[in-house]
Amino acid sequence: MPVPAREALVTIDTRHPEGRIDDDVYGHFLESAFFGNIEGGVFDEGSPLSVDEPGLLQGVRADVLELCRELAPGPIRWPGGNFTSAYHWEDGVGPRETRPRRLELAWGGLESNRFGTDEFLAWCEAVGAEPYLVHSCRDVDEAVRWVEYTNAAQETALTARRARNGHAEPWKVKYWGVGNEVYGPWQMGHRTAEEYAAAAREHARFMRLVDPDIRLIGVGIPWQQEKWTRPLLRQAGHLFDHLSLHLYGAATHLWTGDDYDDVVAQSLFFEREMNTYAQLVTALAAEAGLDRPPALALDEWNMRHLEPAAWPDPLPGDDGGIAPRELPDVPPADRPGPVRVNRWSPRTVGDLVFYAGVFHAIHRTVGLPAPVSMANPVNLVNANGVIVARPGGAVRSAIYHVWHLYRHHLGRTVLPSRVDGPARSAAVRLGDNRGPDGRLLTEPMTVPYIDVSATRADDGSVRVAVVNRHRDETVRLRIVLDGAAADTPRSARVRTLGAGDPHAINTLADPDAVGVRDLGQVEASDGTWAAGPHSVTVLAF
Repeated sequence: MPVPAREALVTIDTRHPEGRIDDDVYGHFLESAFFGNIEGGVFDEGSPLSVDEPGLLQGVRADVLELCRELAPGPIRWPGGNFTSAYHWEDGVGPRETRPRRLELAWGGLESNRFGTDEFLAWCEAVGAEPYLVHSCRDVDEAVRWVEYTNAAQETALTARRARNGHAEPWKVKYWGVGNEVYGPWQMGHRTAEEYAAAAREHARFMRLVDPDIRLIGVGIPWQQEKWTRPLLRQAGHLFDHLSLHLYGAATHLWTGDDYDDVVAQSLFFEREMNTYAQLVTALAAEAGLDRPPALALDEWNMRHLEPAAWPDPLPGDDGGIAPRELPDVPPADRPGPVRVNRWSPRTVGDLVFYAGVFHAIHRTVGLPAPVSMANPVNLVNANGVIVARPGGAVRSAIYHVWHLYRHHLGRTVLPSRVDGPARSAAVRLGDNRGPDGRLLTEPMTVPYIDVSATRADDGSVRVAVVNRHRDETVRLRIVLDGAAADTPRSARVRTLGAGDPHAINTLADPDAVGVRDLGQVEASDGTWAAGPHSVTVLAF
């Protein structure tokens, strides 16, 4: 049937599910000594907003903890990130006053070690999240001792130490990362593909001897993928449950003023990269004789807000964004010179539309042999995070609501869906990938305005998540279930996320500028429902 302009035909097959979304794709990430993730974010000793009672949670921000608990988060990855490569876990256990203060080599600061393994695990327990610990993969014995300290039930010197430190029973940490971005020379312990494969095999083997039930994440790579992944799967693929993949988008609005369309389109690049790596991992796993390929863990991903490196360093503003600063003349949009990531730039409506598009791409991998079954955005608190914490309080950023909406109001069984609707041709940014001249790389693609993820919830209802990427226009949705328009319900429970301005943000002064509106039960108008511009909508049938 012909589709009128600004109307999208959405066809959904409820009878042939494609697979099940793993709750772990709604995970998160925290990095120690990183722009307020931990100190000044999760943990803020001396703040009147922090827990004062003695115990492992003493010094933890109570308001941040409560906002995290509301999310019902998936696995939380810690202590990094780049921080991991030089971290020694034993620096961060025992009485806080005896813990060493160290130079922090990843980000150039200091690490107090006052928030360590036991504090993090107690905090995860309090917010209802699975902890995901990452070891540097530089010392097998240290990794083995860490698993023993957290998970062993036998009476040993390390488990007795754990009991003295406040937790007699095993923590039962399920997820363990074996290295972080070991392929990069910015990592302490940088290795070639063959060297990492051998080290990962030895680490994984002996960590599993301590606890056979742990699930291990090996280091995957976003470039030179075949060269890196083949030796890893050949030597150690049978020991790993996941391979990691790190992807970052790029936004330029801090100096160009507006790049909404460029931001929201980048979920298409993410989808292509996830599928390409999933197919390669599947092929190389078969070549290595594995019974099954590891799944993918998108355990670092984000939209980076870039700015000219010549500008004064950004600092956190009291209201949740960037502190006021004097800026020099704005450079031309296409020639900013060297750029950097602004870690304090608040999340926008454009960001949330992008994030929802990435989730839809993740959902569509469920039928692959190597699906994306874990995802952890950078970051959970501060540093372009889901939650923003300042001395005066904490606020849900604009993107917080994507996680909350999908975690609580979308189903888990993916249903095949197809969209026939308006689109545009565009040069889509290939994330934060740049050419020799520093310019962001692009590739021609067709960008649909409407992106749909259709699911069945455990109560049997059909839940349809709809992203409308169009900046200005509402698109009407004509939804047909199982090929029969006459049998499609004419009423749906509708929740919609967005704001009037595609660059709107939440602040401590205006915490609800961007949020979810529950419209209740909505009747179809001439057989269609409205998806407003720059919005995310969930319909429940």
